[in-house]
Amino acid sequence: MSKSLLMISRQAPWSGPSAREALDIVLAGGAFDLPIGLLFMDDGVFQLMPNQNAKAVQQKDLSANLQALELFGVEEVFACRHSLAERGLVPPASAQPLSSDAIGELIDRYDQVITL
Repeated sequence: MSKSLLMISRQAPWSGPSAREALDIVLAGGAFDLPIGLLFMDDGVFQLMPNQNAKAVQQKDLSANLQALELFGVEEVFACRHSLAERGLVPPASAQPLSSDAIGELIDRYDQVITL
C-alpha cells in the first residue's frame, strides 16, 4: 500500500523555486496515484489568488499547475484560514480553508509530510 503524502507550501508564488517545486512534487505524486494532499500556509496562500502577473517578475505562471491538480487526482487541497485572514484574502473555491486545530488533525492523517 502506498504511503500518503502531505505537501505544505509556505512560499509566495515567485519568492524563489520552492512554490514551483512543491507543485511539481504534488503533480508527480498524483501521476503515480500516490495518496497526496496539498496545504497552503503563510505566504503560500498567495499561490491560490487569481490574476497573477508572472511576467512582471520574469517568472513562469503557476496557475496552469494549480489547475492541473484535479487532472492528476489531487483532490485534497487546503489553505490555512489564519494565513488567509492575516493577508486579507478571501478563501478561494479551489482550497478548503482550515483552522489551526484542523491543520494539526490533517497532518496526523498523512504518513509523510514535506514542507517547502
